[in-house]
Amino acid sequence: MIESILVANRGEIACRVFRTCREAGIATVAVHADPDAGALHVRSADTAVRLPGTTAAETYLRGDLVVRAALTAGADAVHPGYGFLSENAGFARAVTDAGLVWIGPPAEAIEAMASKTRAKRVMAAAGVPRLAPLDPAGLTASDLPVLIKAAAGGGGRGMRVVRDLAVLEEELVSARAEAAAAFADGEVFVEPYVEGARHVEVQVLADTHGTVWTLGTRDCSLQRRHQKVVEEAPAPDLPDAVRAALASAAEAAARAIGYVGAGTVEFLLPGDGRGPYFLEMNTRLQVEHPVTEAVYGVDLVALQIRVAEGERLGPLPKPYGHAVEARLAAEGSLDRPVRRLRTTGVRLDAGYAEGDTVPSQYDPLLAKVIAWAPTRPEAIRKLAHALEHATVHGPHTNRDLLVRALRHPEFLAAAPDTGFLERHLTALTRPRDARLAALAAALAGAHRPGAWRNVPSQPQTKRYRSEPDGAEYEIRYHRTRGGLVPEGFPGVRVVSAAPGRVALETDGVTRAFEVTAYADGRVHVDSYALTALPRLPDPAARAAAEPGSLLAPMPGTVVRVADGIAIGEPVKAGQPLLWLEAMKMEHRVTAPVDGILTALHVTQGRQVETGETLAVVTETVVTETEEKS
Repeated sequence: MIESILVANRGEIACRVFRTCREAGIATVAVHADPDAGALHVRSADTAVRLPGTTAAETYLRGDLVVRAALTAGADAVHPGYGFLSENAGFARAVTDAGLVWIGPPAEAIEAMASKTRAKRVMAAAGVPRLAPLDPAGLTASDLPVLIKAAAGGGGRGMRVVRDLAVLEEELVSARAEAAAAFADGEVFVEPYVEGARHVEVQVLADTHGTVWTLGTRDCSLQRRHQKVVEEAPAPDLPDAVRAALASAAEAAARAIGYVGAGTVEFLLPGDGRGPYFLEMNTRLQVEHPVTEAVYGVDLVALQIRVAEGERLGPLPKPYGHAVEARLAAEGSLDRPVRRLRTTGVRLDAGYAEGDTVPSQYDPLLAKVIAWAPTRPEAIRKLAHALEHATVHGPHTNRDLLVRALRHPEFLAAAPDTGFLERHLTALTRPRDARLAALAAALAGAHRPGAWRNVPSQPQTKRYRSEPDGAEYEIRYHRTRGGLVPEGFPGVRVVSAAPGRVALETDGVTRAFEVTAYADGRVHVDSYALTALPRLPDPAARAAAEPGSLLAPMPGTVVRVADGIAIGEPVKAGQPLLWLEAMKMEHRVTAPVDGILTALHVTQGRQVETGETLAVVTETVVTETEEKS
């Protein structure tokens, strides 16, 4: 019997494992880097061990330090969670060599699936269908499009879609560099890119007695830049024959490598009826495991522990209903406190609590929000409503994208393909009109001391910037005998206004706004985030919009500035000037025109907000004489 478990991870998954341990009466040990000293997963554990350092490479990826921490704290088992060392065969061996119980598959099984190229060979030998790899040197136009993928790791790193042979070599070099930086392994491979395909996976669970469960399917096709955003179980709109083929292939994959514990076999399902094709096997617990738990009524972490203790799996449970999960992630400047994080009516697997700060060094996942209902439409409706009405104060998040995606007619009608988000990204990420929210913020502040600096009957002016899109709103209102009256809002009447709540009637319909103002000028109005601005516009802000300004397309971190560029130097249209990292992907910022670099406002490591000026390129004007010559 396991009495104490160290979780070799942080954030949401560490908290998730600790929750099951508490219910099972198992003592818990956390490890933490210096930025996580006061983190929720540390506070949730019975004991904690410091891993000195700030980066993942110095701390959470140091298997020797983690094993030493387990021995020092008296743990008798290690749960790896997901990410970090969870699929590291060397770490699994180090744990067992130290006399500890490894709550995961055998090191040999991890090794067999660690490289996607090796995994595909193993699966082919086991009769699991796959896409045949392509030789980059022999590609022709008829092979296009193709997909470059990193052999190690995942999460979209080292992945490129190539539709033009002219850029193949450049994309191979870029993918290798990104893979080497992310996984310390620059190997990549090329395979056909299947347009309009779905990403469907099968949850497996195997014990040491030869039993292999296949717990249905999950659809993870809602992806942005090859990273999962929304997952659901079971995968909708699949014929029974396809479900049976997926289960059979997943079981064959698990048996081929002597798998033990929880794992996921991922498949590509083309829309033309071909497949399914094996993609990879994740030899660990998946981020999206809660949707399977909700449909099958099981606790996969508890089952992992029981399997590690040598227990035999019983009869496969029966599924019921439908579950959908959304990954609520922080975006932009991450070093901001989470002031509030609350939902109702759904499961919330969070890695942060109120007062915590999301460190910029690690994954920005705030929480997973999971809804279950008897049918798919009900589950989607429940999740969208919960997200829309969740209280999320602090860092910017992807909440708007999630709600819009869940309510999109194409998603509601049927399971999407992996191109859904990119296809509809403009509509899904368009800025919301926050004028009414800004009005509510202004009116809520009208009752604070000092709000009326001059004659109360005179108009008052307040300015707000909407986050994260940067739109600015100027609100004017005045006080009459009948109450507060806004200017420029025809058809809007103020029903009531207090510091925390404002009710506005628009064309006969009354809506109440919950308003929370913080000392730093940030104001949250329902799901809107605003920043109070000075009454007079900042001249520097006006200058930021000068011609040739390169504005940050999204919140992110400057990870690289191009070598050799300097103010005063000429640049060519399309020339990369710097790279931003956002949503764990790199984005090139290029010169918009031929010209001179006249300003460079950022350096490597700088965090930027949407709309912030990164650099300025002054266009080179070609005279009529020069054109003729």
